Amino acid sequence: MRIGDVVARKSYNKDIIFKIEAFSIDENNKKIAILKGIAFRIVADAYLDDLEIVQLPDMNDILIDRNVENLLYRSVKKAKERQKKNMRGIPKAQANANVYGIPGKVLQIDGDKEYLKICLDVYTQLGIPAVGVAIPEQNQYKEVRALLEKHNPDILVITGHDALSSKKGNTKDINNYKNSLNFIKAVKEARKWEPNFDSLVIFAGACQSNYEQIIKAGANYASSPGRIMIHALDPVFIVEKIACSRIDVVVPIDEVIEQTVTGYKGIGGSETRGKFRWAMPKTILY
Repeated sequence: MRIGDVVARKSYNKDIIFKIEAFSIDENNKKIAILKGIAFRIVADAYLDDLEIVQLPDMNDILIDRNVENLLYRSVKKAKERQKKNMRGIPKAQANANVYGIPGKVLQIDGDKEYLKICLDVYTQLGIPAVGVAIPEQNQYKEVRALLEKHNPDILVITGHDALSSKKGNTKDINNYKNSLNFIKAVKEARKWEPNFDSLVIFAGACQSNYEQIIKAGANYASSPGRIMIHALDPVFIVEKIACSRIDVVVPIDEVIEQTVTGYKGIGGSETRGKFRWAMPKTILY
């Protein structure tokens, strides 16, 4: 087997498709493969004899299956419905003018450049302005402040891959997580730049991340309350709800979570104001 091979673990009934990122040696001097999930934001390792090479379908087919496609369709539909509803809050005299909407701007810092590209494509589909930077999880806290100063976003996403060590077992020990501490450090740095939870909305975390500690660090939303795997596009569905809800609306937490792929076990958070604004008029040239 080689780096880049697409594999599944036989001992887990081949439930998740991974890509081999590297090889290492365990404490018994036996070779293991370091794996990254393709549809889910998880890192893992496995002995080579537990792996089976599988044929990789198109990345979009993996990430955007029937259920996710339905979520995308509903998100686009809901965004249009919210736009019509938001128009009701505009005085009639202004509603007849050349009014246009400005969704919240997103900065996504992602430990996986392939996931980042897919997320940016979906932001474009949803009409949300977004900037993405691929940075390894262990370096995100070092660069987040400079990126915030450069892009001045309304919403910050800090994500990548994570995993809870089943061998160690203690879910409260931050050292049992692959990257939760890195996400926590990045959130804390971001909050030094902007402490107000409504001025800068933060989602942070990945598969099986330490939800409670990430929230405590200053995130509005985080994964994973049930220590489960979250879908690669879950951060996008959270962002869409906040970016496209009006600034005078506190977005109901249940509506945000129910819009995700993995639901309450995958995502949690706190009350947060929307980031959508109406503006007028559009450019008029004579």
